[in-house]
Amino acid sequence: MAEKKEPGRKIVADNRKARFNYEIGEVVEAGISLLGSEVKSLRQGRATIGESYADAKGGEIWLVNANIPEYLQAGPFFNHEPKRRRKLLLHKRQIAKLAQGIEREGMTIVPLRMYFNERGKAKLEIALGRGKKLHDKRETEKKRDWNREKGRLLRAKG
Repeated sequence: MAEKKEPGRKIVADNRKARFNYEIGEVVEAGISLLGSEVKSLRQGRATIGESYADAKGGEIWLVNANIPEYLQAGPFFNHEPKRRRKLLLHKRQIAKLAQGIEREGMTIVPLRMYFNERGKAKLEIALGRGKKLHDKRETEKKRDWNREKGRLLRAKG
């Protein structure tokens, strides 16, 4: 299914497996603290957040294991480490809510999408997610296949 493009957003990285592997709760938009070479690399559309997650430490939320490759034109001295931890910029209430979800309810903060907003700022869409069990994943796949087959039958009939 083609995704609708939101006006003014340039999507850099998308975690397509997140909705399959996790039951997604409330979605929150967070800013990211980046270095200059990271922003340039993102503008080229070179980032992966598939195996990344967010962690709460010291009253802050950190993005862990997100890969933003080095910007080749920056040279060796001005470049960044590709998989370094990056601070997420959120309000205190949002941080408290996310930290509570991790600690008390055993959930994970899952990055869903990284993009540039209308003003050109790098943003990350994150959500609290609870890991799905294998039978839940199979059920999701059955529903998706049935809906696809139902659509084919209706098109062939009409």
